[in-house]
Amino acid sequence: MEPVNPTGKELPADAQPIERVQENMLARGERWLLDRLCARMPRWVTPDILTFTGMVGALAIFAGYAASNLGDGWLWLSIAGYVVHWFGDSLDGSLARFRRIERPRYGYFLDHSCDGLATTLVVLGLGASGYVQLEVALVALAGYLLMSIHAFLSVRVMGELRLSYLKAGPTELRLILIALTVAMIVLGPTPLIGVFTGFDLFVGAVGVLLISLFAVQTATTARKLALEEPAVKYPRS
Repeated sequence: MEPVNPTGKELPADAQPIERVQENMLARGERWLLDRLCARMPRWVTPDILTFTGMVGALAIFAGYAASNLGDGWLWLSIAGYVVHWFGDSLDGSLARFRRIERPRYGYFLDHSCDGLATTLVVLGLGASGYVQLEVALVALAGYLLMSIHAFLSVRVMGELRLSYLKAGPTELRLILIALTVAMIVLGPTPLIGVFTGFDLFVGAVGVLLISLFAVQTATTARKLALEEPAVKYPRS
């Protein structure tokens, strides 16, 4: 099994093989689709172009949310951005492996850098809209980044790469956000409790869930490591 990172792309050359744990609902169907898209991709399309395409999608998501203050029709730009981001972010590593042109260290560094920037753009876009308070959106961002940290640490200390939690991965998350955006168009930014909309409550709940999941996963992993590495008292020299 080749070393991979939490997005399915290769780890640095000196990384040890790890066990992939992928239990999200759409994984098998998505893999089938990506394999066929790779086989039909024109030769001039490169993994770097696809990575750039994914970032264009993230910028479109941000722009659509920010511009929704001018009219909810701009939210369709965010929905299109999610599709473009999925296309570029999911295909770049798949195409590199399909063509056997992987650059492990370069791909690992660039992919995670772009993922962090894209996630920040999505969250800041939500916070810039009139549907979600920025403070609430930042709670969700904190939860997402904590779960990313847990995934990276697990690769190092457990040799295990978890690609999904609670049967959901990046693709499922995008679909949830698309559904949330459609609901914004249909329902509008009507306050539900004080200045908070129903979208605030949903995004905040997701953030709290992710932070709680991080705490549970951290405690579980620490307990397992403690059993595997019991404290040993060495005699003094």
